[in-house]
Amino acid sequence: MPQPTRPRAAAPRLEREILVLVSSGRARSRKEIAESLGIAPSTVSQRVQAMLAAGALEETGEGESSGGRRPRALRVPGSTGYLGVVDVGGTHARLGILRHGGELATTTEVALDIADGPEPVLTQVTAGLRELAGATPDGGRLLGVGISLPGPVDVAQRALDSPSRMPGWSGFDVGSWLEDALDVPAVVENDANAMAVGEHFGHARRTRHSVSVKAGSAIGAGILVDDRLYRGAGGAAGDITHTRIPAGGDTPCTCGNRGCLETVASGAALVRLLSEQGYDVAGTADVLALVRDAEPVATTLTRTAGRHLGAALCTVVNFFNPGAVYLGGALSTLEPFVSAIRSQIYEGAHPLMTRDLVIAPSGLGADANLVGVGRLLEDALVPHAFATTPSSAPSPTASSTTASSTTASEGPR
Repeated sequence: MPQPTRPRAAAPRLEREILVLVSSGRARSRKEIAESLGIAPSTVSQRVQAMLAAGALEETGEGESSGGRRPRALRVPGSTGYLGVVDVGGTHARLGILRHGGELATTTEVALDIADGPEPVLTQVTAGLRELAGATPDGGRLLGVGISLPGPVDVAQRALDSPSRMPGWSGFDVGSWLEDALDVPAVVENDANAMAVGEHFGHARRTRHSVSVKAGSAIGAGILVDDRLYRGAGGAAGDITHTRIPAGGDTPCTCGNRGCLETVASGAALVRLLSEQGYDVAGTADVLALVRDAEPVATTLTRTAGRHLGAALCTVVNFFNPGAVYLGGALSTLEPFVSAIRSQIYEGAHPLMTRDLVIAPSGLGADANLVGVGRLLEDALVPHAFATTPSSAPSPTASSTTASSTTASEGPR
């Protein structure tokens, strides 16, 4: 659906936006560019023609027709390689090779221990990426690498900032390490933000404003406003896991505080609660197995955890009024958990906020982080796409991966 017509943009800024759209695959024709940016087709044609003449764009044949003459497809010269993408968890990493436009060519998973520290883990995932890329039909030339990590990320420094349960990672320059190892540009992102970007653009029913919640061993959230990742003044927007709630009581949290949402609504909380009742559970996977077998106590505790998370999300929905809440992470594969969240939001949020609200499980599943960090990497790879000038500099709280935001919110382990 065409977006509302927006005020006229300066030519250099408009050309940067066109480059981002075409390079990322979000728009492949003049018509799609005009619809995405909400500007007149004649303005788009004028700018595209200038960019073709300058060599910033090239035409690659005919695109798909929606009726009438087939449009000429556009691309950024040299955008024929692949993107390496990695989603690191506490005990495993998911690796993928992305084609331009966000299509996953291949994926795999490798076992690891994030407590081993950054160099052993990064050595392992880069070796896996090389192997994956080499197995593609054309040899898989990598143009860039993006990685999502389960902790607070300083996106300007491309390093984790005081993460829990990750010894040796705080302050380590992950971005530079990856660039040295693979000789390509690198983007580093928090896992909840990466998932939020992937889910926001991955659903058929699109909304411009969404909240994505990743509920695994811990809880993280990412926010998109007007199709842009919102980081907040300090870069920590979406860090709901350490919100104190009455049900948390005096239970110690990994952040050093007590009574956080994480202590009653996360996978780690369920492991603790079940262990206290004599169940042999070592991790979130054991909780999932019990609930899928309809074990009564595990199911009840999981439903209660969903209600606690839903209550916290009521405040988010009432304050932010998103068009969608997307639920990802291991716990969101459990129907009792998801149903409890839905029920709590619809019961506790204002009817005006929930009238058109979509509450849906992840549409991309385990690949959401890969697709999301790949999309952010696409934006970063466009030459000078977000060059900062007084008239065109993006807000440091928005989604440019080169913006000077500080710390991305802490996601689940």
